[in-house]
Amino acid sequence: MDMLANPAPGFQRNPDKVIAVEPYRGNVTVRVGNTIIARSTRAKLLSEPPYPAVFYVPFDDIDFSKLVGTEHSTHCPYKGDASYWSVRAAGEAGKNAMWAYQRPFDEMTEIRNHGAFYASKVTVETEPD
Repeated sequence: MDMLANPAPGFQRNPDKVIAVEPYRGNVTVRVGNTIIARSTRAKLLSEPPYPAVFYVPFDDIDFSKLVGTEHSTHCPYKGDASYWSVRAAGEAGKNAMWAYQRPFDEMTEIRNHGAFYASKVTVETEPD
């Protein structure tokens, strides 16, 4: 059986590309004003130079009652197709503020069932251990 049933075309074209996913040692809190959207001690930090590093929070630590799914989607040749959610409390400013790769390419399965947030649309606070 092939180890990669769903390989990323980006890595096939550009095998030197590095995307690192590491556990974040500490607390990550995502909020809009006083409304907490997510709080986790199990977040992962994804580094993909030249882009800024991004926290991915497990779905279990995200309050989906504060979010609403949207029709927006994007495609990454390394990670796959991203789905988006808006933050209800933020109104228009919170539109498509969270994204997640629910069926990522095999190389990026570590971020399956994790959501990431645009720091320009929400407040992401970190407390290292």
